[in-house]
Amino acid sequence: MLHSMSTSVEAATERSAAEVNEEIRALWRRSGGTLSTEQREEYQRLVMEWAAATPHPARAA
Repeated sequence: MLHSMSTSVEAATERSAAEVNEEIRALWRRSGGTLSTEQREEYQRLVMEWAAATPHPARAA
C-alpha cells in the first residue's frame, strides 16, 4: 500500500513561533555561523514552519 507524503510545512505537533525560533537559533549556535548543506535544508524547513506558526494580523480593508 502506498502512502502519499504531505508537502505542507505542518509539523507533527504544532509548535509556537517562539519554539521554532529557539530551534533556529540553536541550529545557528551549533553550526558556528556556517551551515552545511544538510543544516541549510533543516534551516529552510524550520523557517517555513516558523512562518506558518507566526500569527498574521488581519488586513484593513
